[in-house]
Amino acid sequence: MTDTIETDQVESDTACEHGEHGEHGYITDKARYLARLKRIEGQARGIHRMVDEEKYCIDILTQISALTSSLQGVAVGLLEDHLRHCVTDAARAGGDIAEAKITEASQAIARLVR
Repeated sequence: MTDTIETDQVESDTACEHGEHGEHGYITDKARYLARLKRIEGQARGIHRMVDEEKYCIDILTQISALTSSLQGVAVGLLEDHLRHCVTDAARAGGDIAEAKITEASQAIARLVR
């Protein structure tokens, strides 16, 4: 499956932008993120199977809630890594780069709390 998510991209020369000039902040935890996402993928397949087998609605909703919490955990972790690495680097650089990264982070937070 190749779904894409549109995001507001900020043009900058920081190391975090698209990984072209350096590493993303989460790179040290990449294996942990991939393991968590694999578990989430399994949860989603389990929900699919439950619907296919016409399981009780409340049981399916309980699993959806667990899946949502798991995704939130990954999102918060990535956001924290982004703030600690990409935004911090941009703040050190100052100027328009810093302002753009702060705006980008604020928009990401707003999307997460909706």
